[in-house]
Amino acid sequence: MYVCLCQGITDKDIRDAINSGCSSYKEVRAALNIASQCGKCGCLAKQITKESMVEAQLSSSAVVHFNPNEINNY
Repeated sequence: MYVCLCQGITDKDIRDAINSGCSSYKEVRAALNIASQCGKCGCLAKQITKESMVEAQLSSSAVVHFNPNEINNY
């Protein structure tokens, strides 16, 4: 969905920016130039940024590391 019509920024663009290393709304805003014209998209862009950061954090912490040395032989 389009978040910023002035710049043509979508929610996917914001999520991609988070997945590419942006770690704050300020960084997303600088990377995408979002909320730089009329500013009406600012609240929604910030909300999507926060949600995306939480999703990214949860998915990275949900990774299970397999260590074959920890398996007991029965």
